[in-house]
Parts: sequence; C-alpha cells; structure tokens
Amino acid sequence: MEDLIGSFGRVDPIIRMKNPDHYRNKVTSVFAPDKKGRPVCGIYKAGTHEVVPVKSCMLEDLQADRIVQTIFALMECFKIRVYDEDRQTGLFRYVQIRTARSTKQVMVTIVTGQSVFPSAKNFVNALLKRHPEITTVVQNINDKQTTMVLGDREKVLFGPGYIEDVLCKKRFRISSRSFYQVNSLQTEKLYNIALDYAGFSGRERILDAYCGIGTIGIIA
Repeated sequence: MEDLIGSFGRVDPIIRMKNPDHYRNKVTSVFAPDKKGRPVCGIYKAGTHEVVPVKSCMLEDLQADRIVQTIFALMECFKIRVYDEDRQTGLFRYVQIRTARSTKQVMVTIVTGQSVFPSAKNFVNALLKRHPEITTVVQNINDKQTTMVLGDREKVLFGPGYIEDVLCKKRFRISSRSFYQVNSLQTEKLYNIALDYAGFSGRERILDAYCGIGTIGIIA
C-alpha cells in the first residue's frame, strides 16, 4: 500500500481480521473433466482452464466446502456428468454456495449447461437430507460458450430463491447474481470507518452509482 499510495500521504496500519481464515461467504467451484476425462471439482489453475481439485480452502467457508464435496459425491450416485467445455457435453458446470454470517442462511446455486436437470427433485432431496442447513437451492442455466459463471435464466428448486444477511444493522436480500461483499466482518469495519471520515450531517443527498445491492448507499 505504501508503494501504491504512499507518495500521496501517510498510510495507516492495515486493520486486520482477528481470525482471517475461511472468511469468504461466496464459494464457486468449477466442475469439469481432467486431462484423463475423470470428473473433478475445484478452481482453475492460474492462466488456464485446467481445473485443480480442491476439497478445502483456507479462504472459503468450511460449511460451503463441505456442501460442494457432497454435491460432487451425489453426482456419481445420480449418474450426472460434469460439463466439458470443449465438447459442450455434460450437465454440471459450476456450484456456487453463498452463506449469511448473521442469519446462518445458505444458498446453493447449481449452474448447468442445459435447462433439463434429470431427477432434480430427488437430487435436491438427497442434498437436503445430508445438509438440512441449506435454506434454498437454485438451478442457473448457462448454455453459452463464455467465461462467465452464471447465465441469465434460473429455476428455484427449493426455498425462496434468495438468502438474507444483516450488515451494519441493515437487512439485505441476496440472490445468486447479487453483488455482495465476500468478507462481511471486514466490510462492516470498512463501512463504519468510511462513514466516520465522511462526517455526514443527514442533510446530504447520496448517489450510489455502481452499487451492487446498495449496501454502501443504504447504510450511509
């Protein structure tokens, strides 16, 4: 930070998390065949579309990692194939898990390469049996050749299709495609410090021009 902005002024010490492990409230796992055609789930190797298998990550929510591994195991039971982007075959492309720190709600978004999801109801029931903490399951359909994770169409398979979380005493509704800060604890610290510096009187008009679901503008 001193290299980047130190010439403009003093850089205060970084305000760290007390427990910085497993902070990400959004986890996205890629489902694809490896070089031998075997199904794997994990993250892309840097600069490639080769998937590195990951069962647990120090950045990701532990509960989310466990749900991803359960989904991967259930695929074999239900004879579901991972999506092959070269051949454009298979069904499961990605799984995204979002967790709410304050409400403990959990959303599972299964991104498929086509709209038809055979035995979807039975699959979801099997998943919920193993993870009753899940509050909603969504199927997102992404049938395009794109590097974007989520497509434009969705089906709610279980629950309301969204989760809610509380940030700085305000309650926000989060969908699969909502932009929401991935580190809730540090976000609260950041917002409170920024608003303290801003010194609002309550008479200002605030424009939140590129706002995601509007956390900064609403809290301000």
